[in-house]
Parts: sequence; structure tokens; C-alpha cells
Amino acid sequence: MKALHALSLLLVILGGLNWLSVGLFKYDVVSEIFGGTEEVGSRIVYTVVGIAALYALALFGKVTRDD
Repeated sequence: MKALHALSLLLVILGGLNWLSVGLFKYDVVSEIFGGTEEVGSRIVYTVVGIAALYALALFGKVTRDD
């Protein structure tokens, strides 16, 4: 499970960095790599990052819980 947590965190960070580049520079790294936002590769990456974010959201309660 630790590897899954780390993978999820890594994907969420990469997705966040992509959105940072979109916000600051109007440059979408994922769409640039795959040839556009409507391309299958881009949609797969966006979907996987979104699933990782949902998984990380589920972990949020564990991180903020006082033991």
C-alpha cells in the first residue's frame, strides 16, 4: 500500500505542476507531449491523474487524523 500512496502522491504533484505551467505560462505539458488535449494519450494521462487525486483525497482523513 505504501507504494500506491507514493505513486498517487507523485501523480498528483505532476498534475499540479502541469496546471502551474498552464496558469503561469499557458503551456500544457501533457497536451504538448501527446499532440493536443483531445488526443487519447492526453485523456488517459488526465484520467489517471484525476483518479490519483481521488485516491489522495481518500487518504486525506488518515493524514489529518490525530493519533
